[in-house]
Amino acid sequence: MIYITRRERFSAAHRLFREDWSQEQNEAVFGNCSNPNWHGHNYELFVTVKGEVNPETGFVIDLKRMKTIILEQVINKLDHKNVNLDVDFMQGKRASTEVIAIAIFDELRPRFEEEQVTLHAVKLYETENNFVEYFG
Repeated sequence: MIYITRRERFSAAHRLFREDWSQEQNEAVFGNCSNPNWHGHNYELFVTVKGEVNPETGFVIDLKRMKTIILEQVINKLDHKNVNLDVDFMQGKRASTEVIAIAIFDELRPRFEEEQVTLHAVKLYETENNFVEYFG
């Protein structure tokens, strides 16, 4: 078993809030992240798949194929978008980094299964100091 990771980047806006809470309660729990006018991050996404090396190619997966899957399923949908409003796979979900990472994993898993590799982990950096890692 071997693991291979690809890094991608995207910029997106989001807001952490609950519609059923007052603005004061949202601010108390989510702080500046509940700003009614949104806020943004320059995210870094690391996607790791695992599998056996194909003896014919020497690849677990062709990295060009891996890049295409990540771009089509995730980056093109998130980059320069409002996560709360514009992203189909985030509809009805709270736009925390934890939830975004889980949603990305769920978007990618079936596509990588089609390539006969297993999605091992998604690591999503919200800032240089804060990241989430999800293993499914």
